[in-house]
Amino acid sequence: MELSTEDTQNIVKLYDESTGLFRFVRADNGQARSLELVEKAFLRLGLSRNEIKVYVFVARTGEHKASEISEALSLHRTETYRILRDLEKKGLVSSVFEKPLKFIATPFEKALDTLIETKKMKLSLLEKKKDSLVDLWLALPKPEIEQERREVFQILEGEEQVNLKADELINNSKKEVLLYVSEQDIANFYHSSLLDKLERISKKNVNAQLMTNYSPKSRFFIDQLKLKKVKCSPSDVSELATFLLADDEQLLLLIRKNNGKKRLAALWTNYDAFIKALKTLFLELWGRED
Repeated sequence: MELSTEDTQNIVKLYDESTGLFRFVRADNGQARSLELVEKAFLRLGLSRNEIKVYVFVARTGEHKASEISEALSLHRTETYRILRDLEKKGLVSSVFEKPLKFIATPFEKALDTLIETKKMKLSLLEKKKDSLVDLWLALPKPEIEQERREVFQILEGEEQVNLKADELINNSKKEVLLYVSEQDIANFYHSSLLDKLERISKKNVNAQLMTNYSPKSRFFIDQLKLKKVKCSPSDVSELATFLLADDEQLLLLIRKNNGKKRLAALWTNYDAFIKALKTLFLELWGRED
């Protein structure tokens, strides 16, 4: 009997040390989700997908020869050796001094600490160099170019980049921030302190208005805020995407595909017609009664 495509996606190849053979088992959906979250964390810490595959395989199945890892993960043997050496340099795997050579993984918690500390050190060094780099840049001869306002677009990918841009727009706003946040995004906006910042700027003579679609989840988060201008949108616009307008000058529109399963992205623009259209929509929804 042939397996469907959906079935084969849930099959995992595991090495059985007792028999020296590989066996195929059906993956548990909860386990697959956990491994997906681990992979995302490692990607953010600078590992490649194949490095993550190799580390996770060795960490979960014990010591192996490079040839065994290569076969289990369907990687070329030369690439497998290179990945193992790179992981060794990063402190994530170690070689066992015996013949044939085998590799063991650094315990997960220690591996995570190592990657986090490495990331911190790189950021610290870059921060120390920031002032000198800015001075070098400012010292460069500047071509005489007449500055003019251009209407531009920018695509941002990943939750971190989207949150950083939203944070920038809120912090730099002088007059007004209008935010429509969907039920799907409200938890992220709350836990990343973006809603707290919206609350803070409202105390500095900035018109801060927050709208979200009504649901128990949305209600829970907005009840934690002390923001005065908060409303739930009419029920017939529950599928509206999250967007943020700052000072009638900038727009950040969040983009989700496949019901949010794909990586979060956003469109940033200062395109005047687009900004006016979204502001008109926001104010029209704000004034409506459900």
